[in-house]
Amino acid sequence: MANGIPGMRGVDHIGVTVPDLDEAERFLVDVLGAEHIYTLGAKRDDTGDWMTVQLGVHPRTVIREIRFYRLGNGSNLEVFQYDAADGQAREPRNSDIGGHHLALYVDDMDAAIAHLRAHDVEIMGAPVASAGPAAGQHWLYFRAPWGMQFELVSFPGGKAYERDAERRLWHPAHPAE
Repeated sequence: MANGIPGMRGVDHIGVTVPDLDEAERFLVDVLGAEHIYTLGAKRDDTGDWMTVQLGVHPRTVIREIRFYRLGNGSNLEVFQYDAADGQAREPRNSDIGGHHLALYVDDMDAAIAHLRAHDVEIMGAPVASAGPAAGQHWLYFRAPWGMQFELVSFPGGKAYERDAERRLWHPAHPAE
């Protein structure tokens, strides 16, 4: 008997909630290079508990709009804007439960950083060279206009663990491998 969810193939999309969909679209499309694919309108249920049962939010919360983007060879993005009936918390830090970041593989770290700077994106620190099994990789965090953390990651010559690995992590530059 196999472990895991039967028929699971991989990550289809990553959902992100933003305060302003138009601002997010400018960032995702103009800065990151995502492609807008389609949009869904508002989801409203003024009397029932659908929002609580299905999404775990206040029952009077409204999804204002959802937009879907394709981002290179990786996962799709599902971007929400809510009218939250009970308010909205700030973006969690990486150290918070549920903290997260979205890592984007790039072929040329210097060119990618220059591109982000040209678009006045907040860069967090300087590129870091990984060690141990991840040696050969460089990474750098940056922030979206709404505060979400993203990461640039690059290892065009591979990572150290790959030399002896029977199975490798999926690589967006080589999606069929």
